[in-house]
Amino acid sequence: MKKLYFLVALLSLWMIRPAQAELQIDVTGGVSNPMPIAFPQMIAESGATQSYGEQIREVIIADLERSGLFRLIPENSYIQELKSINEAPAFNDWKAINASALVQTAIQESDANKLKVEMRLWDVFAENQMKGQSFTTTKANWRRIAHVIADTIYERLTGEKGYFDTRIVYVSETGPATRRVKRLAIMDQDGENHKFLTSGSSLVLTPRFSPNMQKITYLSYAGTIPKVYILDIETGRQTLVGNFPGMTFAPVFSPDSNKLLMSYANNGKTNIYEMDLKTKQIKRITQPVAIDTSPSYSPDGKQIVFNSDRGGNQQLYVMNADGSDIHRISFGSGRYATPVWSPRGDYIAFTKMANGEFYIGVMYPDGSGERLLASGYLVEAPVWAPNGRVLMYFRQDKGSSRSNAPVRLYTIDLTGYNERMVVTPTDASDPAWSPLLP
Repeated sequence: MKKLYFLVALLSLWMIRPAQAELQIDVTGGVSNPMPIAFPQMIAESGATQSYGEQIREVIIADLERSGLFRLIPENSYIQELKSINEAPAFNDWKAINASALVQTAIQESDANKLKVEMRLWDVFAENQMKGQSFTTTKANWRRIAHVIADTIYERLTGEKGYFDTRIVYVSETGPATRRVKRLAIMDQDGENHKFLTSGSSLVLTPRFSPNMQKITYLSYAGTIPKVYILDIETGRQTLVGNFPGMTFAPVFSPDSNKLLMSYANNGKTNIYEMDLKTKQIKRITQPVAIDTSPSYSPDGKQIVFNSDRGGNQQLYVMNADGSDIHRISFGSGRYATPVWSPRGDYIAFTKMANGEFYIGVMYPDGSGERLLASGYLVEAPVWAPNGRVLMYFRQDKGSSRSNAPVRLYTIDLTGYNERMVVTPTDASDPAWSPLLP
């Protein structure tokens, strides 16, 4: 992964008059009217930098609009033409077009290989600067600068961390249903910079990022028995996890990346095991009484949510990290699967199957407050954006036959609004969302 080298400097605040109520979007409720923002063309010193500026601006706008929280005001309605990053906005001109926020940017070459990008975010009605930053980076990393700026704007206007400077790993699917080729692929969260991580010679499933971003764990049919592997993203080195004689699957890293949870099937029972990745010591967490699988740590690593048929029907359970105090948390109709704890710790997302439909839902960790966000012929395997406000999952709509219907990745926000497809070059399933890039 190319490292992004940038310098961030807070610019001086220009207080035009005492601030009014702070401009901010409430992301905890459904947003039916996105915030109108004005974003003029980047102020550039030359034609070459203008080209970079146009690309950076387009990516920022795409990120913000894709969140469903922002609406760009068309440029042909702008009254003031900003000619310098140091030029103060004529706020009445921006109020006249009903802009709530104004993004003012400039770009120049700092040397032959680097760009300097400046950004100022203005609250139009309070007439004050909300944020000012300057970034310096290599020209090759212009797209990352765009995602970082989009995250900065998102965070300042919502009060929540952004999620644009992230990557997605998923299972790319090609070929007929009887000879499906499944290989790991990775891309930016907007679908750009796509590449394959495995050749497709062995079927792969359920990839998950380590919190430190360097590795991915996943299930692979590299031999006759499915087993869990770890792939180093930088080196491409693949390592087998443990020496289990039977099938291992559903792996997930601990919050500190030092341990790995996985399910191990043996003699008709499936239990959850934990491996210390430093010492290679393995211990069983659940007892051999049922099929226990799809574990997920709480953000502090003290609890684990999983699904189990120990009560006769597939439901969600929570236990302490040592396996004690197991208690059921799902009590709705139907079956529950693939639980995953939010990075914020406030929700657990899940897949639900009821009345011939699939659903993506969330509930509080105690099982209360269940809400269904998406439904369909097949919707499955939710994963969280690092800010805990957006979910990604895969969807297959009903076609003339199950085998020929496309499988696609989708995102939806925590309120159930703004479902959007993520474009991939092939069919796509089993997504995993990275933390914010370092």
